[in-house]
Amino acid sequence: MTSGWMRDVATAQAVQRRLQVLQFDWASEGVREFLGPAEGTASEAADRCLAVLRRFSEDVTELVRVETADWMVEFRTGAGPLGIQSAVVPGGRQEGTVVQGKFPMPPGPAGGTRPNMPRQRPPEPR
Repeated sequence: MTSGWMRDVATAQAVQRRLQVLQFDWASEGVREFLGPAEGTASEAADRCLAVLRRFSEDVTELVRVETADWMVEFRTGAGPLGIQSAVVPGGRQEGTVVQGKFPMPPGPAGGTRPNMPRQRPPEPR
């Protein structure tokens, strides 16, 4: 395992947590609208929904900024892999050993390859 892979996993988990918060907040606003305009006008309801989206966007932007800064520091200092950590799996096979001078990919889908992260699509023309 490398420190980069561990940071990648930690960042993916942090993004997932923020997405869950967004989904909950968005559902909460949807319920408020479904129950009726007990609080404020339609304009205020739209402002609340936009605030939910703004918080999510700012959270993810800050997460990316911090992770990018941390990566740049690590890259500049030349910090390499943290080392290999072996784990015994059923059948007595060892995971995490050095093969031909390279570190193996972390366990994952078929073939041990790491899935690609989806890329952001460009905005659609109006």
